[in-house]
Amino acid sequence: MSNVVVMGAQWGDEGKGKIVDLLTRKCDVIVRFQGGNNAGHTVLVGDKQYILHLIPSGILHPGKKCLIGNGVVLDPAVFCREVETLRDKDVDVSPARLMISRKAHVIMPYHKALDVARECHKTNESKIGTTGRGIGPCYEDKMSRIGIRAADLAMPELLRAKIEAALLEKNALLAGLYGGEAMTVDAVFDEVMAVAPRVVPHLADVTAEIEAAWAAGQHVMFEGAQGTHLDIDHGTYPFVTSSNTVSGNAAAGSGIAPTGLDRIVAIVKAYTTRVGAGPFPTEQMNEAGDYLQQKGHEFGATTGRKRRCGWLDAVVLREAVRLNGPTDIALTKLDVLSGLKELQICTAYEYQGGTITVAPQEQNGMAHVTPVYETMPGWDDDITGCTTWESLPAPTRAYIARIEELTGVRVSLVSVGPERDQTISRGW
Repeated sequence: MSNVVVMGAQWGDEGKGKIVDLLTRKCDVIVRFQGGNNAGHTVLVGDKQYILHLIPSGILHPGKKCLIGNGVVLDPAVFCREVETLRDKDVDVSPARLMISRKAHVIMPYHKALDVARECHKTNESKIGTTGRGIGPCYEDKMSRIGIRAADLAMPELLRAKIEAALLEKNALLAGLYGGEAMTVDAVFDEVMAVAPRVVPHLADVTAEIEAAWAAGQHVMFEGAQGTHLDIDHGTYPFVTSSNTVSGNAAAGSGIAPTGLDRIVAIVKAYTTRVGAGPFPTEQMNEAGDYLQQKGHEFGATTGRKRRCGWLDAVVLREAVRLNGPTDIALTKLDVLSGLKELQICTAYEYQGGTITVAPQEQNGMAHVTPVYETMPGWDDDITGCTTWESLPAPTRAYIARIEELTGVRVSLVSVGPERDQTISRGW
């Protein structure tokens, strides 16, 4: 198995939760390296459904150690609720197997208030579709070097002093610019300290934990949130998240050297979806889009918002390959395409009078491209019971082979349904 990075190759919602859950069987330690509770991983285990926002889905496997890295922004109240939900389902969430980096930054109440106030203050054209979870404002404080880190939760005097300093600026924005109510130091401090004692026992040196695992010959998985094209640097800016979602951030967001990363798995949905605002060249606001949305049950695990749906975009995938260097593709939700007579794959864009095969670099350039499609035959067969490559219909195998040709990456895992065992391995 070696050490593997699992990342999304599109705009998130590719089905990373299931693949992480599947690969966890061969790993000993699972590390979440970026993002916050603005992402959700849905995992089905028998008749139980688990929706996880902060805790790696490896927690569902007894004996595995789960780490939340320094690149994550942590909402302590959400973390505690997630721990309680898992404990109620008899999942071991003790500090011995669930740890948080002391360097991870904490989402504060004023971050969430600012996030919502800013989005409400924007015109419809400028809204970016934020989840309002305070992710962006928390990362802003981190980069401004005024953030609150998880270790501060164990130091009440330092925490209170940091809150007091932060509110000088935050209240000027909340009350002065956005017309909201100012927040008091006491109220913010008390809200955070109400949950801090439940978080502090989980604090640890994540880098040391990973090093110890390697010294013991164990395998480590690094799990990202969102997808490549929501990356703050490389995504469809400004309609992006506030962190680096690409595979290279697995090292920085976990506190290890990049030489420790051996295998990179790009999760690719068999079609394309996007939640929130931003350009989406292959979006289908028609019968095909409705079919994908309804059959794929495309609703955000975090917000419940309906996902926008469209055909597979190979230009987007090629850019993800260029940015992440995947060794393997895990193809998900292939079963959703069953019943469609024809399938479209976008292989290039028409842009500014020419044809391009990579995404334009200009801001919002993706909003001004016209997809160039090729058509492939669909299939009527129900593939959810297929267990081998040979048992897949010929048109299904041809579709997968075309994805490999367009990306230059082998499809090593094929998901044909939501359950753990509804996955075909091709020499993994």
